Amino acid sequence: MATKTANKAKTLVIVESPAKSKTIKKILGDNYLIEASYGHIRDLPPKGLGFDVDNDFKPTFAIIPEKQKVVDTLNKLAKSADKVYLASDPDREGEAIAWHVKEVLKVPESKIFRIEFNEITPHAIKDAVQNVRQIDMLKVKAQQTRQILDRLVGFKISPILWEKLRNYHLSAGRVQSVALRMIVEREEEIEAFVPVEYWTIGAMLSKNNYDFEAELTKYKDKKIEIKDKKEADKILKDLENAKYVVSNITSRDTKRNPQAPFITSTLQREASSKLGYGVSKTMQIAQKLYEGIELGEEGAVGLITYMRTDSVRISDDAKEAAKEFITYNYGDKYYPKTPNDYNKGKKKNVQDAHEAIRPSYVSKTPESIKKYLTSEQYRLYKLIWTRFVASQMEAAKVKNLGVEIDANGYTFRVGSSKVEFDGFLKVYEDDKEEAIQKIPELKEGETLEFKKLISEQHFTQPPARFSEASLVKQLEEYGIGRPSTYAPIITKIQQRGYVEKLDKALKPTLLGRTVSKQLCEYFKDIMDYKFTAGMELKLDEIAEDKADSIKVLKDFYSPFEKTVEDAKTNMGNVVIESDKICPNCGKKMVVKTSRFGKQFLGCSGYPECKTMMSLDGEAPKAPAEDEKTDVKCEKCGSETVIKTGPYGKYYQCLNEKCKARKGIVISSGVKCPKCEKEGRDGELIQRRSRYGKTFYGCSKYPDCDFAVWNEPTGEKCPECGELLVKKFLKTGNKIACSSKTCKYNKPMEEE
Repeated sequence: MATKTANKAKTLVIVESPAKSKTIKKILGDNYLIEASYGHIRDLPPKGLGFDVDNDFKPTFAIIPEKQKVVDTLNKLAKSADKVYLASDPDREGEAIAWHVKEVLKVPESKIFRIEFNEITPHAIKDAVQNVRQIDMLKVKAQQTRQILDRLVGFKISPILWEKLRNYHLSAGRVQSVALRMIVEREEEIEAFVPVEYWTIGAMLSKNNYDFEAELTKYKDKKIEIKDKKEADKILKDLENAKYVVSNITSRDTKRNPQAPFITSTLQREASSKLGYGVSKTMQIAQKLYEGIELGEEGAVGLITYMRTDSVRISDDAKEAAKEFITYNYGDKYYPKTPNDYNKGKKKNVQDAHEAIRPSYVSKTPESIKKYLTSEQYRLYKLIWTRFVASQMEAAKVKNLGVEIDANGYTFRVGSSKVEFDGFLKVYEDDKEEAIQKIPELKEGETLEFKKLISEQHFTQPPARFSEASLVKQLEEYGIGRPSTYAPIITKIQQRGYVEKLDKALKPTLLGRTVSKQLCEYFKDIMDYKFTAGMELKLDEIAEDKADSIKVLKDFYSPFEKTVEDAKTNMGNVVIESDKICPNCGKKMVVKTSRFGKQFLGCSGYPECKTMMSLDGEAPKAPAEDEKTDVKCEKCGSETVIKTGPYGKYYQCLNEKCKARKGIVISSGVKCPKCEKEGRDGELIQRRSRYGKTFYGCSKYPDCDFAVWNEPTGEKCPECGELLVKKFLKTGNKIACSSKTCKYNKPMEEE
């Protein structure tokens, strides 16, 4: 089918993800063939550094083995096309992907062009096609420099951790290790925190049967702090029989300005606080909204602009569309006299290559397309749409009232606010909304009816653990990482077992704390916040032709290499001790890692004492009891029972002279796709690899060797026709394609 289309097509457009293809195809028409590279097609080799340090860090790239078929397909299509447009994502990573594709295409460079668009709309796509350009090699150089720096840190430091901590599942990363340090330091702050007692006193007052509470704030016009119960009791005694007289009323009109449209980090934070979505989940949903959603007869439509950005800039066309929408639907008074500008005072390290995250079509309100979206897509789209529309609206006008009440020299205060004009609040509830109690109309000099005094003991609270969203905010404030890296960083430190998530809070594990401590001690520069942020700025300068990539790498490499050698010499072997004591011999329990990467506690007295327990200190569960069965032994005909071993359930012969075992076949209920094509009746059954890992293989093995690691669903991928499987991930459970070259996936909640 693709070949037939290729004969007609004059122009080949190569995108990163096949999910965009339908949306772009609908816009460009039949003279264009849209094909995907499925992300990166080349990379540094998996073994070794992959670049020559002595030859100005010249990298060597190789085609990723599972992408060879993709490369062959792209070459076949490119040869029959008059032009080739490289349409990967509009960021450095996308620029690098475009360059790699150009390098593997065996066609004249004169017919290869780069196109870039921030949103998948007819205007943006057609404008990109009319304004083709060459690949920006400065952006490519910046991306390669980042890649080399990350490879240096990972390949040089990780082996030291393997050796000194005796754990081959560890890794260090130029940015991930700094993020880990933040989480560990926050945990240390929490542990070192000493609560301080303080008290508050409130007076329940009334006017015309309208009760309200005022808070004690001053004594004889000086701010009051109540440290303990003794002081609180003294004040309560002083206030016995006091009269409560309104002494001062202040009124102030203020404006509450709307917030800027979303950038990557603010979207992640808001989606976390308002929707409860993790960082990775937010980005996955946003990716789908950007690439295109089927809207009935309208077909595939890209609903939002590119979701990896740190710029709050809005295009003139988008501003004008927002103005028309706001004035038509809400009235002229809801649009400011001067359009809101959020670029004033922006940070120096902000990339302004593309816009803020906004709806591609402001006219497509969340409610108008709700029936085409999943629940999660609708909620995130509504968040993006309302934030953008609100960002272009007039400020809200608020009247703030402050009332001071005198009682025997003590001053109580109560505040109230009233929205006089809702402005942007008509569409968007911002985080500044406060539940302020209403109070009756008061006048200076009047005496209020006293109801009761309320004294409460409090203790200062330690800082909260980072959530994924608050960690992103901290990384952003320090200038560490970029919009495209936040989600992968947070995912990786959890996958490595350095951090665990407890009620959405990130807590470092013993392993994570130990790794961070060793890295901070022996790799001070790598773990330094300012150093890491400074390196990000240098990468930006390379992209802007303000710094030379080779000089940046050389300046980094020389001191780094010396640090690595010093660490190899000076870092001793590390034992990760827990606070648990072995119940059998009384020695300390230490953190160990199995060959499968599973962490557990083992006795430090091993091999004399072989006690093991889970990380939370619980002893291993007692073995499951044998199950009775009517199945007879195939070898001797004796009775059998079902036992549970480390590799699953099996039949065990009860005859002492036989003791034969036979595994219990667990069928997935899914037909083998390979057997279906070749006319056999095989089905996929649960098996175990020699390392104990579960997979699903054909029941006709060895005649059929089809196998997948994940549980099959029995459904076919809508994009490539291969089998769909279930993937249970920390970042969210998914239905995904079993093909290595297809990126199709969707949240399992849709099932």
